[in-house]
Amino acid sequence: MTALVHQQTVSRAVPVQQIVSPRGVKAWLVEDYAVPLVSIEFAFKGGAAQDPAGKPGAATLLGGLLDEGAGPLDSQAFHRALDEQAVEISFSCDRDHISGRMRSLIRNLDRAAELLRLAVNEPRFDEEPFLRVREHFNATLRREAKDPASLAWRTWRARAFPRHPYGLPARGTLESLAAIERADIVALAKRLITRGALHIAIVGAIDSQRAVKLLDQVFADLAPESALTPIADIEVSGLGGVEVVDLDVPQSTIRYGRPGIRRHDPDRMTAVVLTHILGGGTGLSSRLFREVREKRGLAYSVDASLASHDHTAFVHGGTSTKNERAKESLDVIRHEILDLAEKGPNEDELDKGKKYLVGSYALRFDTSAKIAGQLVHIQMDGYGPEWLVERNRQIEAVTPAEAKRVARRLFGDGALSIVAVGRPAGL
Repeated sequence: MTALVHQQTVSRAVPVQQIVSPRGVKAWLVEDYAVPLVSIEFAFKGGAAQDPAGKPGAATLLGGLLDEGAGPLDSQAFHRALDEQAVEISFSCDRDHISGRMRSLIRNLDRAAELLRLAVNEPRFDEEPFLRVREHFNATLRREAKDPASLAWRTWRARAFPRHPYGLPARGTLESLAAIERADIVALAKRLITRGALHIAIVGAIDSQRAVKLLDQVFADLAPESALTPIADIEVSGLGGVEVVDLDVPQSTIRYGRPGIRRHDPDRMTAVVLTHILGGGTGLSSRLFREVREKRGLAYSVDASLASHDHTAFVHGGTSTKNERAKESLDVIRHEILDLAEKGPNEDELDKGKKYLVGSYALRFDTSAKIAGQLVHIQMDGYGPEWLVERNRQIEAVTPAEAKRVARRLFGDGALSIVAVGRPAGL
């Protein structure tokens, strides 16, 4: 059967074809024959937020095992087959998705596609790699138990999203990993590795006819529907308070955050511009960099950004500073947030922030692997190919009046949920 090309949307940089295979698998395709490579990026909806009750870390462990043997190939044979064909296949897990990627020379694509088909349809989850990968995660957790940045981020999430999957550690704990059995991984894979909410992007030296054959070969035999546990929407909690985690180190590592603006809210891209102005750039493009580092020398780095999950959005950021200057650093951060809330950005800040965000966007599309990754993220966020142009158009359209209005909405009274790891004076 021939490919059904439903639509082609051409942005200034990336021509995207929306293709559907004969068996109904959908993907976005970008043909690029500059080098004889093909990159495939895909994501299954349902990540660490779908961990079984009492067993956080299961989905991340699943992601770590999908390339550890499949079908007739045990772990060593699978990786040997990848090496022989110079094929890259890997998987990862975030809060809302399990993602995978494949990169292959076009001459090895048939074998690469077969190995990918085995990984997603027939993962083995043998005992040896199961124990090995789990112990690797255990070692990471033991190391992070003494790492201030890891402690701050994990504690902040638990404080911000109590009694919610987003507040649980995505990589689990030593206790929860010990409780996870192979049967848990098998059951979770059956629930999540499906066509129910599968997003795919293919970029490289491949036309639509060969691409749809690849889609059917790799993905068409997956179960058609996922069995996802409903996740409630949630806002950041703990505003106005500070939680201190005592650690005998000379510096305090600080994480802070407050509610953000969700993906499809009309004010979303204005909020992106504002958080960039607050702490997303360097030098004069970032208020926090200028006020915390350049003017006062309180910290080497300080940041702020706007993050989104499927069921929440939040402004968050952090810094590390001497224990005796922790309160001063937080006071400066609070002041800048309140100043933006009350006055909005000045025209110079707004102009520079917009130019940076628009100009740097192209850097996300300078390799086939980056293009594929960005296209899948756009799909997961619920946008169409037109977002490749619309995103920058919305940023360029932000006016001073709109920036001031959204700043009041986004930063409000400046109340933050704060975690400090170390021995911060004055907190």
